[in-house]
Amino acid sequence: MAIQGTHEPQFVEVLAEFERNFAERGEVGASVSVTVDGQTVVDLWGGTADPVTGREWTSDTLVDVWSCTKGATALCAHILASRGELDLHAPVAKYWPEFAQNGKDGILVHQLLDHQAGLAGVREQVPPGAFFDWARMTAILERAEPLWEPGTRHGYHGLLFGFLVGEVVQRVSGRPLARFFAEEVAGPLELDFWLSLPEEQEGRVAPTLPPDLTKPGTLIPSLYTAAMTDPTSVPGLMVVNTGGYMAPESFNSRAAHASTIGAVGGITNARGLAGMYRPLALGGTFADVQLVRPNQIAVMGQVSSACSVDAAVLVPTRFANGFLKTGDNQHLAANDQEGVLMSEDAFGHSGMGGALGFADPRARVSFGYAMNQQGSGIGVNARGQSLVDAVYRALGYEQITDGGTWFKL
Repeated sequence: MAIQGTHEPQFVEVLAEFERNFAERGEVGASVSVTVDGQTVVDLWGGTADPVTGREWTSDTLVDVWSCTKGATALCAHILASRGELDLHAPVAKYWPEFAQNGKDGILVHQLLDHQAGLAGVREQVPPGAFFDWARMTAILERAEPLWEPGTRHGYHGLLFGFLVGEVVQRVSGRPLARFFAEEVAGPLELDFWLSLPEEQEGRVAPTLPPDLTKPGTLIPSLYTAAMTDPTSVPGLMVVNTGGYMAPESFNSRAAHASTIGAVGGITNARGLAGMYRPLALGGTFADVQLVRPNQIAVMGQVSSACSVDAAVLVPTRFANGFLKTGDNQHLAANDQEGVLMSEDAFGHSGMGGALGFADPRARVSFGYAMNQQGSGIGVNARGQSLVDAVYRALGYEQITDGGTWFKL
């Protein structure tokens, strides 16, 4: 497999692991990008963007990065909070009055970011194609009754996070989420990162290739087993009640890419992910573009919600006001071991099947990895983790235990 791009000599192991991903770990098409002190030290890509047509993965290939999108949506909220326009500890209804229906009047903004609002799914049947209609989805959420008493449990709002947080962004800023992100983040930073993809960019998108869960030996996370066994459970409502969005012909469609689905619909590549997190690794500012003030970085990186068993994904999770924190699930059963191992200073978000973007303010590092072939798990698998590990080793970090969190000793 011919890998293209550049890397600094210090990060040669990242290139070696990227090559191994294709040779040994089932990679089809992918990109990886890393910055240190604001400078790009790794920018690699390779493989096949579309196996059906044989189209190669090129420097500007784009792909759906799934839940890495949550990092972009959370960032929009933090930009407003940093400017004093949004209070993360205020009731959501202060900004979105219609949200207060059916026991949601006391839900706080940070509880949306922290997956504590009890809206991991909704009981009302989501109509086909509803994810492509922002007004329809926000109306459903206004009518929804929480699945648990808000603030008492923690359960990943996997598909609805973007509508929830994004509507708050829209109510506060007066701009739709995709426009706010384009004008405040992607545009100023010159990122190839879209929360609503223009039609003229569609030809660059690599379709998502879902895993074959029927293949013998495939490890199926408990989340999916629970969802298929009981569609009325919290995992079932999250995964199954999506109006058909989780079917490949839906999430790979032009309609999906054109819509704003702020939990899972972001279109970019590794360079876009690393570029978004670059200012956050440097105190909030890069190249005279200030996304947030330095004190907001502490809010974005501090654990604000954690649990031993997430009510939706059924594994331990840790969040920092919308961002994922490092989590070691190696002690769990083999089908639930995927997490993401970064340093404790890092914050970002993974995407279903293995994508990842994060900032590490102490290391002054930003990282992005995007691919089209999903793994069967919900966290970062060996392909992405091997690249993260190689970056930390190059920076002189160590793991106290094998397969544990990275530390600078």
